[in-house]
Amino acid sequence: MKLSEIKNILQTAEAVNFELENGALVPEHFHVTEVGVITKHFIDCGGTVRHEKVANFQLWDANDFDHRLKPQKLLNIIALSEKTLGMEDLEVEVEYQSDTIGKYDLGFNGQNFVLLRKTTNCLATDKCGIPAEQTQKPKINLNNLIVGGNACTPGGGCC
Repeated sequence: MKLSEIKNILQTAEAVNFELENGALVPEHFHVTEVGVITKHFIDCGGTVRHEKVANFQLWDANDFDHRLKPQKLLNIIALSEKTLGMEDLEVEVEYQSDTIGKYDLGFNGQNFVLLRKTTNCLATDKCGIPAEQTQKPKINLNNLIVGGNACTPGGGCC
């Protein structure tokens, strides 16, 4: 989700709520402790130099039960970040504490912002020697399996 999409949602939202993909809600007394830009400059396993840039929100489960983040307050924090940091309309990544700091993509289900799991992947399948079909778990049609000579077959009486 891009920053502009979040701002559009916040324009008419009555509350700011986040939930995990499993439906568990981030406690409503959370704080947004950081809004920033994260730049990643790296080389992939195929030798290609890459640059990535994302807008970053950090959520913190505070023990401050008397305050709730309102949509206008978050809009003000975003506006200040855009002005001060020169933040562009970037994809948003959210950091949230679980067993360690988790990084999530962001979605919206019509009511709440949803923290979506991120996954790793090979970015250079064409250069690092791993065939593209091996970057995903192969699908096997069990009807096409060839049964070996010592294998048990249905009705074969070996079991």
